[in-house]
Amino acid sequence: MGESKLQEKIDPHRLPRHIAIIMDGNGRWAQKHSLPRVEGHWAGVKVVDRIVALGCKMNLKALTLYSFSDENWNRPSGEIGALMKILDFYLKKELNRMKEENIQFNAIGQLEELPTTIQKLIKSAVEETRHNTGMILTLALSYGGRQEIIDAVKKIAQMVKDGKILPEDIDSPLFESFLFTHPIPDPDLLIRTSGERRISNFLLYQSAYTELHYNDVLWPDFTEDDFFNAIVDYQSRDRRFGLIQEQIVKA
Repeated sequence: MGESKLQEKIDPHRLPRHIAIIMDGNGRWAQKHSLPRVEGHWAGVKVVDRIVALGCKMNLKALTLYSFSDENWNRPSGEIGALMKILDFYLKKELNRMKEENIQFNAIGQLEELPTTIQKLIKSAVEETRHNTGMILTLALSYGGRQEIIDAVKKIAQMVKDGKILPEDIDSPLFESFLFTHPIPDPDLLIRTSGERRISNFLLYQSAYTELHYNDVLWPDFTEDDFFNAIVDYQSRDRRFGLIQEQIVKA
């Protein structure tokens, strides 16, 4: 199969290093098809497989997927249980693939809140792929951007209290070293599906200069062309990082 017309528009020399995705719309997809919500989540896993494979093929440095937020614990217990089963299945199924395809697995969030069996699978996947040098695949699990920032502040405050650093030693590099994502570069592009126009407490600090791309497609219907379209949109942006155009040209 040849390249799609959208893929042909992509400049391979200006790809985003790090793409983050809010995979939204599984429940609405299930409702649309008169199926239980859990079937929407299973359908979404198939899309994850395709997008991870595509990210590897395009030699992305990092791909981060918002898989389970800390607010998701407020969902019905039956749905939470089903989501944990899906996560268990995914981690077991994908480990060999990640090792074969040189993917480095990572997970961020309040991982201690997850079931013990899931924590063990995550630890094993991280350990068994830690020497891989390809794309870093990060799952955000029991994750919340505000809590991530609060946790970083607490750790730095404790260092000041213990006399290990002075308040004037606190700067951006120090603060960023306490974020879950360290040392992965900040996302260049954040994609959200399902038509919602917000980032829902995802990578709040890291997304300060991230390009946002919103797609109306529900996640289980998200295609490779939708992914390519997001990258084409990203490459059409004028990323100035607070500078004016003349400064960028001079640089």
